[in-house]
Amino acid sequence: MQSQNVTDFALALARVWLGGMIFAHGWRHLQAVRSGPGIAQWFESLGLKPGAFHAWNVTLTELGVGALLVVGLLTPLAYGGLAALLLVAAVTSHRKNGFFINNNPPGWEYVVTVAVVGIALGALGPGRWSLDHAIGFAFPFQNTALWLALIAGIGGTAAFLAAFWRPPRAETT
Repeated sequence: MQSQNVTDFALALARVWLGGMIFAHGWRHLQAVRSGPGIAQWFESLGLKPGAFHAWNVTLTELGVGALLVVGLLTPLAYGGLAALLLVAAVTSHRKNGFFINNNPPGWEYVVTVAVVGIALGALGPGRWSLDHAIGFAFPFQNTALWLALIAGIGGTAAFLAAFWRPPRAETT
């Protein structure tokens, strides 16, 4: 395989895997949202109110980001969206549980790793095997794509948390 084909294969492989993974999370959340108030109550327990709004927001974002990554459309923004989803999860749900994913409940190791990989891959652009390439969207490696992924990922996380997260107060005994 020629060097460019190897790079395009690697970018497509990462995009399809991570897109499929986050789409599967969204599909699972969709089933949970439809089955009753449990997931909405869980979001509220994390300090994200109203819970039903955030359950739908996360579900639709996971489904949308996953689909965009699989086909390679708006790739740096989609990777930034993936990073934002997982960084919000790291702060709101996993942070208090320590570093390791195999803690019970799970720590923040996995979600932050996927977020960092998402931003790094977003900076590389979509590769030639993508809708972005097919329709002529250009994302220069060291400029536009990196900034889009960073702003969507880290900026999106900060904006979301500032606007919506009100952590529950610890009970004092």
